[in-house]
Amino acid sequence: MKFTCEKALLVSAVSVAGRTVSQKSTIPCLEGILLRAGVGVQFTGFNLETGITVRVAADVKEAGVCVMPARLFFDIIRKLPDEEVTVEVDDKLQVSICGGVSSFQITAMDAEDYPELPDVNAAQGVCIPQSALREMIGGTIFSVSENQARPIHTGCLIEVADDGITMVAVDSFRLARRTWHSEEPIGRTQKFVVPATGLREVEKILTDTDEPAVFTLGDKHILFEIGNATLVCRILEGEFIDWRRVLPTDNPTVLTANVAELMSSIERVSLIVSEKIKSPVRCTFGENIADFKTVNTIGSAHDTCQIAGNGGQLEIGFNCRYLLDALRAVPSEEVTLELKNGLSPIIFTPVNDKYDFAYMVLPVRLH
Repeated sequence: MKFTCEKALLVSAVSVAGRTVSQKSTIPCLEGILLRAGVGVQFTGFNLETGITVRVAADVKEAGVCVMPARLFFDIIRKLPDEEVTVEVDDKLQVSICGGVSSFQITAMDAEDYPELPDVNAAQGVCIPQSALREMIGGTIFSVSENQARPIHTGCLIEVADDGITMVAVDSFRLARRTWHSEEPIGRTQKFVVPATGLREVEKILTDTDEPAVFTLGDKHILFEIGNATLVCRILEGEFIDWRRVLPTDNPTVLTANVAELMSSIERVSLIVSEKIKSPVRCTFGENIADFKTVNTIGSAHDTCQIAGNGGQLEIGFNCRYLLDALRAVPSEEVTLELKNGLSPIIFTPVNDKYDFAYMVLPVRLH
C-alpha cells in the first residue's frame, strides 16, 4: 500500500474514526484503525457497538489494507509538518510515514482479524438537514437515562412520520422532546431507539449547515451518512415509554417567561446547592412574578423573575439542575410554562409555532 494525502485531511479523518476505536479489547486489532486504500483512503474505528468510517481523497499509488496502531498513528500524523504526507506499507506490515523533513517507521497489524462492520440493507434513507439533526440530538440527549436496569431508556426514541421526525429522551425525573417538520413528505413511518453513545458521536460529526444527513434503518442497526463519514450502531430493543400519555395536556396554569432571565434567577439560587448538599428550589408563581428560594445547611438564597400571567401563588419544588438543563435546551428567547399543581410536573413549551418542543421536569416534595 502506498498513498499521498494532505496532512489536514488525514488528521481530521483519523481523529473522527478514532473516536470509536476500542481502548481495550480481546481482539487486538480493534485497538487500531483499519486503513483501506483504493479509490481514496478509508479510515475505520469500531468497538463492536459503534463503527465510524471516514473517506478522504488521496493519490493512491498502490492499493492495500492494514490496521494502524490508533494512538501512535494519530500522534505521528498530527506532529508532522503542514505538508503532504506519504504512507507506505510493505508486505511485512512495516510502515513508512514521511512528511516534509520528518519520517517514521512503525509496524502495522494484519487486517484479516478485523471484524466486518454490521451490514445495513441498502434501502432508501431518510434525509434531514445536518443542523436540524444536530439540534434535535443536543436538545434531547441530556435527558437520557443512565440506569442500566431499563436499557431501552439509555437511548433516544426516533419517530419518523410523513410530515416530520420526533426525538424523545426520558429518565425517571424528566422528559425531552424535539420535533422537526419536513417541507416534503417523507413517505414512510418508522420508530426505533438509538443508544446515546452512538448519537453523541453522530452529533460530533454533524455540522451547522443545511447539507443533508441520511439515516437508514436496518434489522438491528442504523446507518448514518454525513458528508464523507458514515456511522453504524446497533438499535436498542424493548418497549419505550408511551411519552404522549406521560406528558400532561390539561394544565390550567399557563405562564410566559424570558428564558435567559429565568435561567439567571435559578442559577443564582442554585449557587448554594451542591452534589453533597442537595436541596430543592422552592418556586412560587404569583401574578407576573416567579419567586425562587432554597435553604440548606450552607445557608439560604432568594431570587425573583418577571413572568407574564398569574400563577395563583402555586408553590412547587424542583431539582434546579434538571430545570436548568431543560431551559438551556430551549431554542427560543421566550418559553411557556404549563403547571397544574404542586405535585404535577412543569412543562416548557413554545410560545409560537416556529418551534416544536416539550420539556417536562417532575417536582420534588417540599417539607
